[in-house]
Amino acid sequence: MPSGQIIKAISGFFYVKSDDREVIQCRARGIFKFEKKKIKPLVGDLVTWESTGLDQGVVTSVQPRSTELLRPPIANVEQAVVVCALREPKFQSLPLDRFLVHAEKEKLRIVICLTKKDLVEQLEDIEMIKEMYSKADYPIVTTSIRTGEGIDELLEMLKGETTVFAGLSGVGKSSLLNHILPDSNQQVGAVSEKIGRGRHTTRQVELLPLKDGGQIADTPGFSQLGLQGMTAEELTYAFPEYHTYLESCRFRGCYHQNEPGCAVKEGVKAGELNEKRYEHYLLFLSEIQQERRY
Repeated sequence: MPSGQIIKAISGFFYVKSDDREVIQCRARGIFKFEKKKIKPLVGDLVTWESTGLDQGVVTSVQPRSTELLRPPIANVEQAVVVCALREPKFQSLPLDRFLVHAEKEKLRIVICLTKKDLVEQLEDIEMIKEMYSKADYPIVTTSIRTGEGIDELLEMLKGETTVFAGLSGVGKSSLLNHILPDSNQQVGAVSEKIGRGRHTTRQVELLPLKDGGQIADTPGFSQLGLQGMTAEELTYAFPEYHTYLESCRFRGCYHQNEPGCAVKEGVKAGELNEKRYEHYLLFLSEIQQERRY
């Protein structure tokens, strides 16, 4: 039975790139074993399929996944590039931290990509962002599609990897992908000056091949990214800068909230850990705890 990878999904159709690189338009078989097993085919899935005619077929099975993201819905990615604008719209650390938490939960390698550097007059603003994430040890690439700055550095990080690009609408994700993949023809939307964010220009998840090897997953922008299904324990480990502090907390299973003798809280107080990141941690923890009550 032939096999391949789902590279795009639209309106119930799954576009499978077969092992011989031909793209087959498929549907899932029936209402399907997938639903009985609570498995829905996703872009990135490795699947088997049967032909039903010229360039058409049905997906018959989904192979076990190495990773799975719900928002954006994609499987088997290895790396996440979280795209944030420095200007237009202004940099926002809260949605960035939400994306980072989800990527950490899936144990993805993470790169933070800051776009629109050409619009920044005070370079100290960029240094403040880098300092905020320095203890988490995330690679940060600062880019401008107008000047080309940072593009080669980013391309080097993408080689040979299956990478998901994620970020809020209007941050320059589609423009960046057009620059990296000029044949992809991603639709670009203007940022609304009134609301400070862009229209949702990417409408489906799609895997795009890189010339030097690897794949990029373009994904829709999101205005919300909830933490449904995440536990408080998982959240604690989703902030990598806290890892070295955990063993020094007085209580095992410390949530770094109200517990006495908490090394994370002491690290924040001493200026060793970023206060804004800690505020976001507490906000996410409150969301998780609230969800569990209901």
